[in-house]
Amino acid sequence: MDDYVLTHFLQLTDSGQQHLIRGGLKGIEKESLRITEKGVIAQTPHPHALGATLTHPHITTDYSESLLEFITPPFAEIDDSLNFLHDIHQHVYANLNDEFLLASSMPCAINGDESIALANYGSSNVGQMKHIYRRGLGYRYGRSMQAISGIHFNYSVPETLWPVLQQLQNNKQPLEEFISSSYFGMVRNFLRQGWLILYLFGASPAICKSFFKSRPELGDAFDEFDRYTFYHPYATSLRMSDIGYKSTNQANLEISYNSLTEYTDSLGQAIETPYPDYEKIGVKVDGEYRQLNSNALQIENEFYSIVRPKQIANSGEKPTLALKRRGVKYIEVRSLDLDLFNPIGINQHTGRFLEAFLLTCLFQESPYSYRQDQITNNQNQLTVAHEGRKPGLTLIDNDQHIPLKDWAHSILNSMSPICHELDSKLTGKPYQTALNLQRQVVDNPDLAPSAKILEGMRQTKQPFARFALDKTCEHAQTIKTQTLNQKATERFEQCAEHSHLQQIQIEKNDTVSFDTFLENYFAQN
Repeated sequence: MDDYVLTHFLQLTDSGQQHLIRGGLKGIEKESLRITEKGVIAQTPHPHALGATLTHPHITTDYSESLLEFITPPFAEIDDSLNFLHDIHQHVYANLNDEFLLASSMPCAINGDESIALANYGSSNVGQMKHIYRRGLGYRYGRSMQAISGIHFNYSVPETLWPVLQQLQNNKQPLEEFISSSYFGMVRNFLRQGWLILYLFGASPAICKSFFKSRPELGDAFDEFDRYTFYHPYATSLRMSDIGYKSTNQANLEISYNSLTEYTDSLGQAIETPYPDYEKIGVKVDGEYRQLNSNALQIENEFYSIVRPKQIANSGEKPTLALKRRGVKYIEVRSLDLDLFNPIGINQHTGRFLEAFLLTCLFQESPYSYRQDQITNNQNQLTVAHEGRKPGLTLIDNDQHIPLKDWAHSILNSMSPICHELDSKLTGKPYQTALNLQRQVVDNPDLAPSAKILEGMRQTKQPFARFALDKTCEHAQTIKTQTLNQKATERFEQCAEHSHLQQIQIEKNDTVSFDTFLENYFAQN
């Protein structure tokens, strides 16, 4: 398979302005499940010292009260993003008492769906909406799936690059439209090639049998590693498979990535289209909301995609409306498993690789994608999730079966000039180092994190839960032995205090009933 020609990057290079690709902003969102020293999901409320989850800018919860989410600001240097994430871990561990942050993406020791408490955001209308949305997810998909953790990598192209790219392409659109259109081109290429992220960084090849306690029939599709663990021998990321975030309920949604308008319209339509199975659940039953509505999607965030175009939404503003009003601001990559071997779940090589990969997706030609393309993309992702390291595995591209190894090397080769430029002012060529590390993984699948996890389980003769818990305790010890500096400690303490005051203020300021609030929210257009 021929390597991709980065036409627009060549134009940039010919004009001597290739340096403009440097300095894009990188932010990280990391989910971690709070667990007890026995590995069971913590049943305690969110620690008060960590602030109010509704309003804290860096520490909140995702689906469950015990599923912490850490959010870094965006930085031009990935090391700054990782250092901030490390600071959050240190601060959190200083306030966790005897609990731990599970190092694996897949949860262990789940005692059925009821053991997973929904996140609580207080009594305000917006807090209730977040809580009820999660209740709806539980009814729709089961709560176990919602206890899975991952990393979201947020990236925005350097602002100074856009007008130059537009001029080189002789594009006459308003700049904001050109930016959004270019981001959607990046997204389409990521959707087509994103299986590579699962292959290289997938770290969930095994699952505790307890994960299927509320859905035992799903375990039938797996091999047995031992009496406590299911697995697939060549799996990379079961988190991103059809038992994780690839929901069969959403398989028939036709969300278009061909333009900002088509994307927001198709998402909006899914939020307004009744879905018979969800109508059976009911919306408000005996005076209590079970879900926000009974449509195919309650809100935009319910649509599980490996990548999302994003705009920063104002308080109470629908995400699609934020996109319509202000265009695409950044891209959110959602397919990263937690790195089980790293104390904070991600390292700089992964961050640098993702930045270069996204820029490569930006500079590749990006034909529109249609229903069959989306089916093929999903099929490739599922194939890699379940058996990505299988010798001789082929994927589908343009109706042809392509050896995964050949396609992967083609993508990596096309990234080389991008990595070279990103390295041009740095010592040690860290981007090319990150790229070469992944070339080795393509040539030798045993170097993939998923393979290392299974090999570690075999060597220690441990089930997945025990292996993950041991790594969790190791990482906790590493983080706890490093003291967070006083300045950072004070900053997080002030954030927490301010967040509690903010939540109280929001609750005081509510002037309408929740029913009216919800009606007004969905009426936005």
